[in-house]
This record gives sequence, C-alpha cells and structure tokens, in this order.
Amino acid sequence: MRIVIVGGVAGGMSCAARARRLDETAEIVVLERGPHVSFANCGLPYFVGGEIAEESALLVQTPASLRAALALDVRTGHDVTAVDAAAKTVTVVSADGVDTLAYDALVLAPGAVAARPAIAGLDSPRVRTLRSVEDAVALRERVDAGAHRAVVLGAGFIGIEAAEALAQRGLHTTVVEFAPHVLPPLEDELATLVTAELRALGIDVRAGTAATAVESGQDRDVVVLGDGTRLDADLIVLSVGVRPDTGVFEAAGVACERGAMIVDAHGRTSLPDVYAVGDATASVDAVTGAVRPVALAGPANRAGRLVADAILRPERARPLPRPVGTAIVRVGAKTVALTGANRAALAAAGIEFDTLHLHPGQHAGYFPGASQIHLVVHVRRDDGLLLGAQAVGADGVDKRIDVIATAVRAGWAVDDLIDLDLAYAPPYGSAKDPVNMVGMVGENVRAGALRLWYAQDLDVVAATALILDVRTAAEVATGHLPGVLAIPHTELRGRLDEVRDAAAGRPVRVMCQSGVRSAIAHRVLAQTGFDSASLSGGMLTLRALLGERAEAMLVSTRAGV
Repeated sequence: MRIVIVGGVAGGMSCAARARRLDETAEIVVLERGPHVSFANCGLPYFVGGEIAEESALLVQTPASLRAALALDVRTGHDVTAVDAAAKTVTVVSADGVDTLAYDALVLAPGAVAARPAIAGLDSPRVRTLRSVEDAVALRERVDAGAHRAVVLGAGFIGIEAAEALAQRGLHTTVVEFAPHVLPPLEDELATLVTAELRALGIDVRAGTAATAVESGQDRDVVVLGDGTRLDADLIVLSVGVRPDTGVFEAAGVACERGAMIVDAHGRTSLPDVYAVGDATASVDAVTGAVRPVALAGPANRAGRLVADAILRPERARPLPRPVGTAIVRVGAKTVALTGANRAALAAAGIEFDTLHLHPGQHAGYFPGASQIHLVVHVRRDDGLLLGAQAVGADGVDKRIDVIATAVRAGWAVDDLIDLDLAYAPPYGSAKDPVNMVGMVGENVRAGALRLWYAQDLDVVAATALILDVRTAAEVATGHLPGVLAIPHTELRGRLDEVRDAAAGRPVRVMCQSGVRSAIAHRVLAQTGFDSASLSGGMLTLRALLGERAEAMLVSTRAGV
C-alpha cells in the first residue's frame, strides 16, 4: 500500500508516523513544498526574540532522521500542483522536474497561508510574515543588524507573540489591530488587561484601526493607518490571519466551504480515498456547531493520528473530536488562555447563556506570592452546561483553563465543578480551588440564590436602579460610581432603612470589589424583600471593561486625588 501525504509539520507528520507504527509494509511518501518537513512553528516568535537561541532547535525532525527512525520517504521541495482522483495520482513539481505519483490513500495536510489584505506596498522587502523558519531567521537577522522600529499588523496570538519578542530585543514596537481590541476572541473586560500589559512592556497599541498603505523608503518604510497616523518601521510583521491553502485540491473536486476542505468524522473528503487534516479543514465547533477552520497545532496532531487509524485499521478508528479551541499565550508577566465559545460566538449561535466573573487567587492568599486570576465563564442558561471560559493572570491560568476545557469536552454542567478533587497545597492552590469556586457561583446562579447584573449594562442600571456600594469607606474613596449609596456590607443589616429610603421603590443593584461581598449583601437584601442583584466580578470587572474611560467615569474622594 502506498500512502501519499501532502504537507508535513503537525497533521501530516503525525499521520505519517502513526501509519508507520501500524504497518511496517506500507510505502509512506511525504511531499513537502518547503525546505522543512517538521519544525516548531509555534516557537518561531521565541527564536526572533532570542529565547530560543539556535535555529537548529526549531527543526524537530529532518528527512534523514525520519527515514532512519520510521522508514519514511520524505521529499522536501516537492510541490503538489494537481490531483487526479479518477487515476489516483498527484502531479508533483520539484527541482528535478514534473513527476506523477500514484497513491492508494492520499492525505492532504497543506495547512494555511498568511492572509494578505489589499494594502498597497506589502511587497516591500521589510514586510515579513511569521509562518516559516525562513521568516523567523530573516526577522532575527534584521533585528541583529540594528533595526530600531517595528510595526506588527494584527494582534492575534502570533502578532502578540511577535510584538513581545521584538520589544524584548529593544525595538520600539507598535501593534495595529483592526478589531476594537487586541486578541479579538477575548472578552472586552479581559482584553483591557492584556492591552495594559503590552503597554507595560513599552509596546504601542493601536486598536480599532488598520494599515491602509506601506510606503517604502531608502532607510525605512512608513506604515499609514486609517486614522492618518504614520509609523516609521525598519521591519513590519504581517499577521492579520490565515486562509486554508486549498486551491489545488478544490480544483481537483474536493468539496470546500469558504476554502476549507469538508471532511467526515474520520477525515475523509468528498473524493474516494482522499483524507484531509489540519488548518485547511473545516471543523464543527463542539460548543456552537459553527463550521470553521481551527488553526491550532494540538487538534492537527491528533487528527493526523486518527486519520492514519481510519486508513489502516478502520474497524477500530475513533472519530475526530470536535474542537473546543483551547489556546494560550504569554504576554509579558501575564498568561492569557481560553477554551470554548465567547459571547460573540454564543450570540451568533442563538444560545442563551449566563456569564460568571471571578477574581480568585492562584493559591492560598496567606502564602507569599498570591496573585489574582481573572476568570470569565459562560454557562448555558437552561441547564448550566459549560460553554466556554477565559482567564488572565500571572500564574495558575493554564491549570484552570485546562481543567475547564476537560469539563467542556466531557459535557459537564457548571455544578459538576464543585465536586472536582483537585490538588491542593498552599503554594499551588486553595482548598476551594478557583475551578471549584466557578462551580459554586454557577450553582448559586442556577438555583436562584445569586442574581447577577453586568458591567455592560451600567448605563441602564444607573438610570433605573439604586447602586449600592458595599466596599469599605477606604475602598470607596479610591473611586466609585457617581450617585451610589455606600454602606459597608458588615453594616448593611442595621441600615436597611437607609437603603429602602434611597431606593424609593427602585431595584437595588449591589457592587463590591470582586463580587464576593456584594453576593453576601444580595442575600441579605433579597431575603428582606428587595429587588436585588450583585455586580458580576465587581469593581475589578467594571474597571477592566471601562479601560481608559474608568478614571473619567469614577469619582475619587481620596486626599490629593
């Protein structure tokens, strides 16, 4: 049997290696257009920044090592330009000319290519993407040669990593994002924390605008933004997204949706004996059911393995799992991670949901080094099904998002998190882990013990309700909303008449610093006949959502302020 695999790296090489382990007699040929068949593309920004010192560290395997270990016929510099599904052949162009190669099973893993928007001047030699080892080497050489100013177009995961890497090397770096904030999949109230961290690194953040032109000069380029800003640049990183690299295969008859190859539960395309994996395939979102490519290394690796199973042991092959889109990125001293669906995706899918905001410590508060994790969790309104979570923090973010990602994969409701038996010692967590706390808050909301209001609804709430601030007087003095009634939660039971008089028949909307004390106050009020609700996430979430507007909107009575 001859298995021909088009494309290496995550999906293709995972398929090839698994196929060899299943069948020693199969002829396995990997055709890779570029010079490297197995490299650490997720490590490219860290090579540019110097944390990965040697180019060789990016090369996971070579054709020679793969031939020695797995008897794979790996051919780099081989570009597949056509597929004849009836004849079961591919046309391959290489330095040796044009060849035709027959297959019994064909696996397509072409990946994605960088999107190139219609911006004049992108052909400047100072513009690079960051998709290959060659890209990373070229960028690092420019940095080493004395580049001073960099512009990164696009503030997705790769763009953010590239900006951080360049700033670490001492370049004055500007990141430009057309969406309203950096890392567009993040919720607004977390994205402001990321923006603040980028600015702490000395990175200039320009969101809500885009480049309209790149003007090439002898010594440097100028990036022109839609708002009229002109940015000098010695190097420009183009990172505005990717598109599936499927033109050849769509022309051959592979059914595609918006350029992504459609596959069944075992990776089969619409053509017989032709399979596809990785960034160029359309996946069904596990939470919303939306069909879209998921450009992540983990799902591609796992899909490659499962497609090899489908080809060589179909009676035991498991179906490809629907991705939940778990991802993580470092931004300065912060970690940002997410899994499942965000608000926008849930709204687009017509799913009704509640959102929980928590700000727990990553480990016991009395142990040195405690810091907050800012958590946003979405749960389905009717049954509490976990739909997605996002977190930002200095430590412990990866652990909590991974646990919640596991729960989302398992189809758990938020209540199920209460009972998780997670590792605890003071340096690592709390007796009530942040994940357990998510379950407890979610169960309270579902049971009606906790009613929430949201920072996004501030204007409506301020116009129709009494806002009761139950922080201490010292906290209130550092900044509070105009017109609030301030009563510390420890005094509330004895001052209910004040609340009743101030409310004058209006609902009472309670707030504190993080949502814990306001939840206690809500229980007091609700059981005393008030129409009450607690601000989800408290002042921490409100400030984060307001971002730069916070100081203008909050009243401070602290001396000297």
